[in-house]
Amino acid sequence: MNAGLSTLIENNHWFGCSFTDFDPQQKPDIAEAAPGFFALPAGQPGSTAIHADSNIFKSWASDCQVTRGMVDISDPGQGPATYGEITAGTGIADNTVVSLGDAGEAVLTFDRPIANGPGYDFAVFENGFEDFFLELAFVEVSSDGINYFRFPSISYSETLQQIGGFDTLQAEHIYNLAGKYRVLYGTPFDLEELTGSQGLDTDSICYVKLVDVVGSIQPDFASYDSYGNIINDPWPTPFASSGFDLDAVGVINEYSPQSIKEDNRNMVLNVFPIPANHQLIIETGSTSVQEIKLIDVGGNILQRNSPVHTKTLLDVHNIPGGLYMLTVLLPDQIITRKVIIQH
Repeated sequence: MNAGLSTLIENNHWFGCSFTDFDPQQKPDIAEAAPGFFALPAGQPGSTAIHADSNIFKSWASDCQVTRGMVDISDPGQGPATYGEITAGTGIADNTVVSLGDAGEAVLTFDRPIANGPGYDFAVFENGFEDFFLELAFVEVSSDGINYFRFPSISYSETLQQIGGFDTLQAEHIYNLAGKYRVLYGTPFDLEELTGSQGLDTDSICYVKLVDVVGSIQPDFASYDSYGNIINDPWPTPFASSGFDLDAVGVINEYSPQSIKEDNRNMVLNVFPIPANHQLIIETGSTSVQEIKLIDVGGNILQRNSPVHTKTLLDVHNIPGGLYMLTVLLPDQIITRKVIIQH
């Protein structure tokens, strides 16, 4: 945990600048504010909400995989949530969603990895229809698609009475849980809070996982924050649209190797299978290709083929699973493609 979060917990309050002045690359310092409050709802002083049309977003998730949870985890006979197409989790936030259901999960990937830059690094969008009807999710990240690390979260919502399916809760009682803000306003996350986590490269995040918070206060079904507090949010929601409704994940700081010029001008380039397991096949349809390289997200060259034929085979069975960049060198340009290796 970073020093800022430790101070926040110790002081038990949060303060920020006004929404209109908020710069996601200049996170608000903690100062005097109402005790027990974290960032306020979108549009209010102290909010960290970022609108979907903000020009700070460099890119959006390009692929989404969903494991649906139950409509009501306490009554499995109702089956899983079914609302929305999985592809709704990709692209810009537009209030088109896929519902995860109780304890459901979504894993999102990107054309370029997310990097730990100044301030917040990415934001998650849900479709809460007002500032006080909030469905929440844990946020985890991974560099390799195997080892995931969860952002430390805090919920100060009361737990004496269950928040019903159409009841409300206060955004200022929630920290580091997706779904804190209403539709088209993203909840931002800062990878700096996870620096030092063994097995995680915070400068090369290839996967973001969202895990629905089961808002029940019953211990058999409850979800807990990083400090053992039960997280109380609207529950049960026994509908096809149960649980966290994923709209989008927007990237603020993205990894971009300085040595690679991405230029995809009218060249036939087929790369398969994706994901690759033992072998990667590259078909270029061109005899002018000078070199093919497989590069990891740290910029290290793992495979190099030269001279190149119109069909090239790369042996990847010894390369760890994860996201990589394939570069094809032509006389006047370098073409890149994202490659996923999965064993």
